[in-house]
Amino acid sequence: MAETRDEHRVAQRHREAIELFTERVHAVGEGQWSAPTPCADWSVRDLVNHLTVEQLWVPALVRDGSTIEEQGDRFDGDQLGDDPVATWDRAAQEALAAFAEPGALERTVHLSSGTDSALAYCSQMTMDAVVHAWDLSRAIGANEQLPRKLVDLAVREVSPYAADLARTGLFAPAVTPPPGADVQTKLLSLLGRRP
Repeated sequence: MAETRDEHRVAQRHREAIELFTERVHAVGEGQWSAPTPCADWSVRDLVNHLTVEQLWVPALVRDGSTIEEQGDRFDGDQLGDDPVATWDRAAQEALAAFAEPGALERTVHLSSGTDSALAYCSQMTMDAVVHAWDLSRAIGANEQLPRKLVDLAVREVSPYAADLARTGLFAPAVTPPPGADVQTKLLSLLGRRP
């Protein structure tokens, strides 16, 4: 079956978001892994581990059709080991490969929140990588400007359920953006960041 325009767009943005996060991971200085991030209680290492674990789930859920329950605690805890950058690179490439397989985004995935389309899952993963690329940028003093196409996708993705995220305890409550804020500032404010 031919790939739809939406599938192509989401897959492309996902690749761009992962490449952006990869650039930031490669920019982490030796002494920065324990530095704080805008994510409460997370160091740089914790943040990179979180995104790495998210990528590790993709082949199992998208390619293999596995469930969270079947995987159990396989990806719990620190997955970065002695070489966080190499571990991230492997996990990111495996996730990109799984999402890029023919028909992958037409599949159904079984997430902790229930059954969803792989296309929706890829869009959620993209939004998370975009926002956390900003978090990592701020933590290590890198360029915080996000590509507009990634910001636009993240806004479209998260807007319908942003209010629910703070109730999970995983996101800070939204903050009011300053007057005349650009779309990136509005996105970050929606997710409890103070740009």
